[in-house]
Amino acid sequence: MSLSTLKEAAARSPTVMVFDSGVGGLSVCESILSLCPGVRIIYIADNASFPYGTKSEDYLRSRITTVLSAQCKRYQPDMLVIACNTASTLVLSDLRAMLSIPVVGVVPAIKPAAESTQTGAIGLLATSATVQRHYTNQLVADFASHCDVIRVGSSRLVEMAELYLRGEEINEAELASILADFFCETLAQPVDKIVLGCTHFPLLKSQLNNCAPQQVEWVDSGSAIAKRVKGLFESANLTIDASVKPVHQVRFTGEAVANEHFNQRLSSLGFQDFEIQEYIN
Repeated sequence: MSLSTLKEAAARSPTVMVFDSGVGGLSVCESILSLCPGVRIIYIADNASFPYGTKSEDYLRSRITTVLSAQCKRYQPDMLVIACNTASTLVLSDLRAMLSIPVVGVVPAIKPAAESTQTGAIGLLATSATVQRHYTNQLVADFASHCDVIRVGSSRLVEMAELYLRGEEINEAELASILADFFCETLAQPVDKIVLGCTHFPLLKSQLNNCAPQQVEWVDSGSAIAKRVKGLFESANLTIDASVKPVHQVRFTGEAVANEHFNQRLSSLGFQDFEIQEYIN
């Protein structure tokens, strides 16, 4: 994994391309922009193929590598962040072999949750596909074998996050129903940490917190990814100029259902100046 292109960014605003199937990766962008002000984000949402959970692995491997090879060639980013658990699992090694820039992936934050739990019981809230994947089983075996891990899979929550960013109200009764298994009275120990194993879910953190019948800590991967991005720039001896105000770009492979509320939400996530484009295929 070469860092040579990072050094070339010293004379301009360093660019990080962030990829997801929809808008969930914007939660990761918020962490990156908070820790690395001055970085330019090019966000690629593959909403033409959303949701990924209904697609075959062979289709997704071909789709993701095709989209990202074209977009990296077009925009020449200094770094690529795969802000999608499914994509990271399927194509991270392929992308690292294919591209000359650093490629950062994401996995559910099971390790930090397991290390910090006080009760010995943690939750994993992810998509239905993620909670069943082999790599999730391996993460639990490697880092949380001493814990009770309660898994809840919800594709509906992904849809709710997508709609929320565009101004729709969240049905808190539905949200409470999704969370119910984490708070069953039959659990041997109460859950004190819940891993948000999909990048969409931190976008609903305040609503999730409101619907939880007891206090828990919500654990996601955003800060860890941001630290990795910053560390890679530092390893290239590149100081990011926080006074620079780059124009970020948000690109959709399908129709951009963007509205005033979506634009306001982007601003609250750290996108102070941005452009939106749809149908980039």
